[in-house]
Amino acid sequence: MTELKADVLVLGAGMVGVSAALHLQARGRNVVLVDRNERAGEETSYGNAGLIECASVFPYMFPRDAGQILKYAMNRSPDVHYHLDALPGFLPWMVRYFLNSSPQGSLRSALAALPLIQRSLQEHQALIEEAGVPELLRRTGWIKLFRSEKTMEKSLGELARDRDYGIEGHVLNAAAIADKEPNLSGDFAGAIHWPTPGFIPDPGALAKAYAKLFIRKGGRFLAADARTLTQGDGGWRVAGPGGALVARDAVVALGPWSDEVYRPLGYAIPMMTKRGYHIHLSPSGNAVLHHPVLDTDNGYLLAPMNRGIRLTTGAEFARRDAPATPVQVERTLPIARKMFPLGEQIEPKPWMGSRPCLPDMLPVIGRAPRHKGLWFDFGHQHHGLTLGPVSGRLLADMVTGVTPFTDPSSFAVERFG
Repeated sequence: MTELKADVLVLGAGMVGVSAALHLQARGRNVVLVDRNERAGEETSYGNAGLIECASVFPYMFPRDAGQILKYAMNRSPDVHYHLDALPGFLPWMVRYFLNSSPQGSLRSALAALPLIQRSLQEHQALIEEAGVPELLRRTGWIKLFRSEKTMEKSLGELARDRDYGIEGHVLNAAAIADKEPNLSGDFAGAIHWPTPGFIPDPGALAKAYAKLFIRKGGRFLAADARTLTQGDGGWRVAGPGGALVARDAVVALGPWSDEVYRPLGYAIPMMTKRGYHIHLSPSGNAVLHHPVLDTDNGYLLAPMNRGIRLTTGAEFARRDAPATPVQVERTLPIARKMFPLGEQIEPKPWMGSRPCLPDMLPVIGRAPRHKGLWFDFGHQHHGLTLGPVSGRLLADMVTGVTPFTDPSSFAVERFG
């Protein structure tokens, strides 16, 4: 049997994996990128709001408000949905998520993520320029709409807190909302415009552009089954299409499927998935949406993608591979049609994807402690697009022995025992 040898195997060709491959390649490593699909960005990296969220310092934590928790428990909220039969599997993780979501835990996670968040747009800009796809980055920021004074006051408090970390947001009244988005309709209490985040109108295309850059610079991208990963005398091996792929180092960057590799190796990492859905719709008539817009009170976001207006939902707690239940799309689409003139649905059915989440809402980036040459880069929760390139830089620092640009200890797998 023939062997294809390299320095590093990167398992997973989503935004996180492709970015890691590019940064390792830039450090002189011979890298093979492995994915079950023949093209990059076909899974979680395809379906998201398209935001490079350099203004989101504090992660999505478990709510502490009793009324909001009760609302979610009734399973009627448009922004959160759960499968009753999945709860036994989720409950231990949810308890850890709740405990990590205390004010102290939330601040701890925010401060750990801050160096990554601050560099996220910068890292994307460098790769976008090198890949030659400037049209895939728009500098519009995004708008967070509020229908009630209560939700607006809560977000204004969060804005005041975020300004301590260099984040800026512009408060909009009804006239300012109409000026920025004249085709929106509704009785809004106000809004916040976050001007700094980048917007990617085709996230899947961006992952593919990065993969093409990787190949153009001499990298190899092969379709293979990452679950065949084994350790041997020569390092790490994956069964490839024409023989074994062999490398000294292997990086697990499989997003919500990372457990299919790390669990057989004996790692008990508390990762769960939050599923999400989207659909594309054409705008009616000459209506134009200029920014991604979040309807905060109703838990959905509209984004002006290249394929049409993308409606994205909140979180669904279900088994990763359970059949799709797009009830959040069904609940929010009639509301969205009243807010913006939407036309025909472009796809025959909603798309579904999964977000890999750890209970402290921080990724795992770094060395696998019990296996030489094995590295982890997954668990980026709602921010895989945002953090892919900067996580790749941090990982490449560690793999190549360069002093990391920030302390990586908060992302070490050892934090889970």
